[in-house]
Amino acid sequence: MNPSTLPNNKQIIIERQNFQRLLDVLKNQGYQLRGPTVREGAIVYDEINLVKDLPEGWTDVQDKASYRLQKRDDKALFGYVVGPHSWKKFLHPPVLKLWEAKRCEDGFEIKEKVAFTPQYAFIGVRSCELHAIAIQDKVFIEGPYVDTTYKNRREKIFVVAINCGEAGETCFCTSMNTGPQVSFGFDLALTEVIQPDRHYFVVMIGSAKGHDVIKEIPHTKASNQEISIAQSKVEQAREEMGRTMDTSDIKNLLYRNHDHTQWDKVAERCLSCGNCTMVCPTCFCTTVEDVTDLTGEETTRVRKWDSCFTMDFSYLHGGSVRTSVKSRYRQWMTHKLATWIDQFDTSGCVGCGRCISWCPVGIDITEEVAIIQEDKAKEKNDENA
Repeated sequence: MNPSTLPNNKQIIIERQNFQRLLDVLKNQGYQLRGPTVREGAIVYDEINLVKDLPEGWTDVQDKASYRLQKRDDKALFGYVVGPHSWKKFLHPPVLKLWEAKRCEDGFEIKEKVAFTPQYAFIGVRSCELHAIAIQDKVFIEGPYVDTTYKNRREKIFVVAINCGEAGETCFCTSMNTGPQVSFGFDLALTEVIQPDRHYFVVMIGSAKGHDVIKEIPHTKASNQEISIAQSKVEQAREEMGRTMDTSDIKNLLYRNHDHTQWDKVAERCLSCGNCTMVCPTCFCTTVEDVTDLTGEETTRVRKWDSCFTMDFSYLHGGSVRTSVKSRYRQWMTHKLATWIDQFDTSGCVGCGRCISWCPVGIDITEEVAIIQEDKAKEKNDENA
């Protein structure tokens, strides 16, 4: 349902002291709450039940190969950017059992997989992350082959989105047209506002489910001033982007520069560790493993996340296709920013910056693109001179 068609579609206010009521209503409706929480020196997505589980008063400071938590001077519940986790892990599980088999007299008996589909409420989803979910929708449910696990989980989620009030040093969502303001894919979209004497959320209702939830939470109609203050926070985040990427004709740029010298230079630094693919909210590659117990009586087939940076990922009969680090990094970046567009009619990058922060050697995808662009522009100028 389009937000503009909803009844009483006015932006509303939920005061900070009533935020727990939102969580309680969702739990009472049968949702398992998943949201940001502080654990092991990072803000990660995990089970939450209470407001105190949220990262109140914490922010994350990020740059190339750098992530650390820092205390804020206020009690913001969502005063961070993004951590190492994405919502992908709940919709496209890192490990999924496909089937089990047990030896019997006349062969093997396949044990039917009992599919349990959790009903999640995602709390604190950023705009770039909603775009990432939409990209995975294209991969898993909008093509000729449907991933039923993803589809069943996706259809049951409730999304409480958060508009960004600040940007991180590795953020470049404005370049990718994916943020910082939420524009689709949410049931409720919140903007957190903290003033010296007040802490509240300006809320936009995005679905009939969202409307039904709001009816059970104390709220008031948002004034024009309150809406304006919330919008100014989003504009502040837009102006604070730590990175930019020129995406004009980027697909053809990468296609034309398969042999650019920059691929060799980045390969000298890249560890081929796969961190960038593990933290990326859109990467979807998997492998399948069969595991047999020591007696040979039972076997299990599981699907696991994989990475195009591993040597085995491109293994065909006779050996791997991409044996060099250069070829694997080139494959990842070219797929993300170019061939993905041909496959799914969209870029595979949402500008969240995770791959920059969590690369151990600080490889920056925005810098790699810019170097190739600058070299091509220089060549063109030399030709015209």
